[in-house]
Amino acid sequence: MKVEFRVDNLKSMNSQLAAFADYLRAQEIADEDVFFSRLVSCELISNVIRHGGEAAEFCGELLLDKIAITVTAPSLAGVQPSGERPDVFAESGRGLYIINAVSVNGIIREGEGTFKVYVKRTPIK
Repeated sequence: MKVEFRVDNLKSMNSQLAAFADYLRAQEIADEDVFFSRLVSCELISNVIRHGGEAAEFCGELLLDKIAITVTAPSLAGVQPSGERPDVFAESGRGLYIINAVSVNGIIREGEGTFKVYVKRTPIK
């Protein structure tokens, strides 16, 4: 199952991401993985709205060994995520630093204006 929604402002983002977190908890995903999934989702959506100036299309999907988070914005079609890891003390890019630090492989560009991040899924003991 996938959780999909459209976010057009930062005020509505939290309530929509709460539904994604609730879905993950219902699937008995570890609290740490729920936290990191929500954190990555928040950073990606915020960046799209702030830098793209439009709504973000969100898709969260539970895979066998990880959680896939995809955010799409047509206005960011030409944007390529930097291959360099931003510095934690930099004035900008901290969100990208956070995403790179907690994700499996950082941000992956998947087509025009589509960015995907995988968060690990820890087996619950």
